[in-house]
Amino acid sequence: MYLEKWEEDLKKGQILSVLFTGVGGQGIILATTILAKAAQESGFDVKVSEVHGMAQRGGSVEGSVRIGKEVFSPIINRADFIIAVEKLEALRYIGKLQPGGFLLVNDYEIYPSTVFSKDTEYPKNIEERISNLTKNYMIIDAVEIALKLNEIRAANMVLLGAFSNFLPLKPDCWTVAIKENVPSKALNINIEAFNLGKNL
Repeated sequence: MYLEKWEEDLKKGQILSVLFTGVGGQGIILATTILAKAAQESGFDVKVSEVHGMAQRGGSVEGSVRIGKEVFSPIINRADFIIAVEKLEALRYIGKLQPGGFLLVNDYEIYPSTVFSKDTEYPKNIEERISNLTKNYMIIDAVEIALKLNEIRAANMVLLGAFSNFLPLKPDCWTVAIKENVPSKALNINIEAFNLGKNL
């Protein structure tokens, strides 16, 4: 449904806004960069914005990509698609989801240092709370899939692969984008993780 809708919207000159969110060390900026490059390779204009929050691992990180025939600003007020690489971040950012937009969530919990102190409990029933706010969501255990490759850091690529099924971008453009942004020693694992996500 979304693939056809967004393909038609992009043809009409509308702009597709994608928001990545997670915490430091989860590869948010890499995923943002790869999506932007894949969209450029597919012939679209692209604008990118990154918010690193606290730079160290554990700090909240946000990356946004806007795709269209002509894009003037990277600023996202409402996102058509949110990819949350950490579960609580999905709940924190769901208010930015466009009505009818889609939320893709990694079933993985980290205590973000920007939110929690040692005495604070991780919120319970996150999935239930998400489902009360939108019916357009999918939760996948990208970490478990990445661990099949013995590389937990490839969870972001699993999510990106799953997300690629929603976008009218040429398949080879994703490969080009990954090759340009991933070190050669990690290339095969990242491509494999992307394909595992795509084939979910």
